[in-house]
Amino acid sequence: MKPVLYSFLILLFASGCSRSQNITTLDVAQFEKQLKEKADKIILDVRTPEEYSDGHIPGSVMIDYYKSDFRQQINKLDKTKPVFVYCASGVRSSSAAKILVQSGFTQVFNLQGGINAWYRSGKPIER
Repeated sequence: MKPVLYSFLILLFASGCSRSQNITTLDVAQFEKQLKEKADKIILDVRTPEEYSDGHIPGSVMIDYYKSDFRQQINKLDKTKPVFVYCASGVRSSSAAKILVQSGFTQVFNLQGGINAWYRSGKPIER
């Protein structure tokens, strides 16, 4: 592999921010910064109601990823607004982010590590 290409790939994978098909995965600090910068946004928690009641990011709305009507529920959201999506650890929100893009959302921000990382970083949680 050519050294320049190899260096580019290392930089791409080492970056705290990755981008794929209109999805930007951000670490906690970047996610919080973007939340503050975007005035008109949707903060989407895709965990279960039980998980949500244990604590969630202030201002978030919950749509359970596991419910059969997940796609119908997200289609009720305003597709022109940036969507900040998270779950417990980042797995469900990564899948949900792909569905959001497939459904026509153009700015999707995924929280790397989910609310677990958010909580470990000492960020505010609402109960």
